[in-house]
Amino acid sequence: MLIDHPLLGLRDAAEFVYLGDAALLNRPDASSADALDSFHDYLHLRDNVAGEHRELWYHEQGDRSWLVITRNTLTHAITAVELARDVAMNLREGANS
Repeated sequence: MLIDHPLLGLRDAAEFVYLGDAALLNRPDASSADALDSFHDYLHLRDNVAGEHRELWYHEQGDRSWLVITRNTLTHAITAVELARDVAMNLREGANS
């Protein structure tokens, strides 16, 4: 599988480490009234998606960047690759709007 890194171009997937669901970027607010329940769900509940899914990948054998990769879990076809910092910034901007 090849990953089209936004900064480095096509790279072999062997250079990367899969780290799980990209929903981990959307951390709950610790000061909210339901923080305990929110953090329980955040830490322990994951979707097991059959189809298109956003995932966190780490470029361990390269520039050590974090990526959010949109991949079909049935075909392994990659439809989008984004820098995780850009995704996280967009989440924060959306929360502050």
